[in-house]
Amino acid sequence: MKKVILYFLLFFCGKIFAQQPLPSSPNIIFIIGDDISIDDIGAYGNSKVKTPSLNFLAANGLRFNNMFVASSSCSPSRTSILTGRYPHNTGAAELHTPLPKHLTYFPELLKKAGYYTALAGKWHEGKETARAYDTVIAGEAANGLGGEAQWINILQNRPANKPFFFWFSPFDAHRTWSADTFRITHDPATEVEIPETLMDDDSTRRDIASYYNEIGRLDYYVGKLHEALRKEGIADNTIIVFIADNARPFPGSKTRLNDRGLKTPFIFYWPSGIHKAGSVNALVSAIDIAPTFLQLAGAKPAESIQGSSFAKLLTNNNSDFRHYIFGEHNWHDYEAYERSVRTKDYLYIFNGRPNFDNGGPIDANQSLAAHSLKAARAKGKLTLLQEDAFVQPRPVEELYDLRKDSLQLHNLADDKTYTQPLFRLRKILKQWQQQTGDTQPEKLTSDWYDRETGNALPQKGQRGEMPGAARKADRINQKGIF
Repeated sequence: MKKVILYFLLFFCGKIFAQQPLPSSPNIIFIIGDDISIDDIGAYGNSKVKTPSLNFLAANGLRFNNMFVASSSCSPSRTSILTGRYPHNTGAAELHTPLPKHLTYFPELLKKAGYYTALAGKWHEGKETARAYDTVIAGEAANGLGGEAQWINILQNRPANKPFFFWFSPFDAHRTWSADTFRITHDPATEVEIPETLMDDDSTRRDIASYYNEIGRLDYYVGKLHEALRKEGIADNTIIVFIADNARPFPGSKTRLNDRGLKTPFIFYWPSGIHKAGSVNALVSAIDIAPTFLQLAGAKPAESIQGSSFAKLLTNNNSDFRHYIFGEHNWHDYEAYERSVRTKDYLYIFNGRPNFDNGGPIDANQSLAAHSLKAARAKGKLTLLQEDAFVQPRPVEELYDLRKDSLQLHNLADDKTYTQPLFRLRKILKQWQQQTGDTQPEKLTSDWYDRETGNALPQKGQRGEMPGAARKADRINQKGIF
C-alpha cells in the first residue's frame, strides 16, 4: 500500500512539475547572425569552428535541429521574422525592400506590453520599423566592424523597472571579412571544415577561415553579454536566442531553398523556463518566433501574424509541431522566383525562372571559393554537388527523399515511383500560394549584375513587380497550411 501511495505521489508531483507555468515577463535577447549556416556552429557538430559561448547556451538550453528561415536572403528573412509573416505577405519579399507602415512588428507589441525595446547593429527592415524600438543604434560607426560594440552599453543603460527586449543584429559573418586580426582566429590549413559544395584548396580554405573568424568574434561577444547578465543577477530569467538570417555566403548555400539554404541554427537558452536541456527535432518556421515571444511575454499577437507559437516545445521538446515548412527565393541581386515546401520526409521545389542558374548572390559568386569552383569547372573536375551552382537551365520541379538523400542531390521529380509525393506536395504548395496571395509576376525585378563577371548592368536600381503585389498579399492574414 505504501508503495502504491508513494508511486501516486511521485506521479502526481511529476505531473504538477511538468505543467507548471513558464515564468512571466522574461527578458528577451534575440541575436540574429548574418550569413551563418547551421553546420558552422560547434553545437551542431562542427569541431573546427570556435564557438564556446554558443555551445554553452546550446548545452544548457534547447538546440533546435529543424528550424527554417522563410527565405535564405538577408532582409526578406528578417522582415519575415519581424512580422511573423511569409516574405510575399510582407510587401518586402525582395532584398533591401522596406516594410510597409500598416503591418505590425512584434517588438512594438512587446513595447506596448511594458517592455523596453532596443535594436543594435544591422538595420535594414525599413524606417517604419523604428517605432518598434525605444532605442535604435544602427550602422558600423556606432556598433563596430562586427556590430557587437553596443550590446553591453544597451544592457547597462536600460530602464531598471522594465523587462527588456533586445534585437541584436551583428554584421558578423557577412562579407567583406574584417575579423582576421581579432583575438579568435582559425588556421586555414587545420581549423576549417570544407563544405561538400566547395573545392578543398588554399583559396577556399582562406575564405572559410576568414568566415570562421567572424563567427568567432560574434561568439566572443555572446560570451561577454552572458557574463554581464550573470553579474547583474538577471541571467536566469533572460531568454537568449541565437539564429542566423540565412546560410553562409558561398555558392550552394545562400539563396538556396534546400536545407543548405533554409535550415538555420536556433539556440534557445532560458534557465528559468527550460528545466531540461536537450534537442528539439520538430519542424519550426522562423515566422513562428514572433508569436512565441509574444506568448512568453504575456502579450497578445496581432491578427496579421501568420506564424504559431511553439512555446509548448520548451517544456515538451519531443512534441511535433509543423507538418509543412514553406520557403521563398525572390530577387537578391539576380532575378528569381522559387517556392518550396518541406515535410519530415520530402522536399519539393518549384522554379518559375528555370532558365537561370543559382550560384548565390554577388558576394557569394564572386568570392575566392567561387573562383576556385569556376577554375575547377573549366577543367571538368567538379562533383555533382559542386556543379549544382552552375546548372543552367535548372529543373522546373525538384523532389528529394530526405530519408535517403540528406544532401538533396538526387532529383526524383521524374521518377515514377515518387509520383504520389510529387503530386501531393505540388498540390500543397499551390494551395498555400492561393491561400496566402502569392503571385508570380511576368515582369519581376531583373538581374542587376552580370552573373559571370559581377559587373553592374544598365538596369541596376530598377524594380519589377513584387510577388504577391497583384493580390495585395501584404493585406492577407491567412496562415496557410500548417
